[in-house]
Amino acid sequence: MDWAEIMRGRVYGADHDDAGPRPDRVYAELVGGPLDGLLLDVTGRPERELREGVALRTEIGAHGPGGRARYALRTADGRHLDWRGDSP
Repeated sequence: MDWAEIMRGRVYGADHDDAGPRPDRVYAELVGGPLDGLLLDVTGRPERELREGVALRTEIGAHGPGGRARYALRTADGRHLDWRGDSP
């Protein structure tokens, strides 16, 4: 099993011991980039915010610790956020 397979189905920012999705929440899958395959809890987030994009902290992006991976809503289905690049 490789790293990407281990990470699939895990929620971004969740506790490692309980990183699976919860039935009462709404999720979008992160596609591409350093957080590929993780789920982002989008419960209550305005669609406009997701279309404009979110910057998620990650240590495994191009800028290392403190860097962010930027993701924006894929307009076709609303269930995926596509990677738009990394920023410091």
